[in-house]
Amino acid sequence: MKRSLASIVLGFEVIVVFLAALVLFGLKALPPLAALGGGAVLLIIMVGTVGLLRFQWAYLIGWAVQVIVIAAGFLNPTLFFVGAIFAAMWTYCMVVGTKLDHQKENA
Repeated sequence: MKRSLASIVLGFEVIVVFLAALVLFGLKALPPLAALGGGAVLLIIMVGTVGLLRFQWAYLIGWAVQVIVIAAGFLNPTLFFVGAIFAAMWTYCMVVGTKLDHQKENA
């Protein structure tokens, strides 16, 4: 369950990060290569992480992604809010998913 919930959050976050990269590019908050290239790298990391969630260490990458999205708020303050929402969803999914997985194992 934890893996399913994590992949859902990262999947939706991919869309938002793509749009955020376009916003940073359009507002000229970063040079074009940094805005689009950095966004592309983060997208690749996120999509790759979805495929690696069968490994426990991949969840640490998911946490790092949440920190990066929140830190993007220094480039555009709206991203503090967006990052906080996704970090809250990620935290909720990690807690509830772990709890459900433990219940399933003990049943």
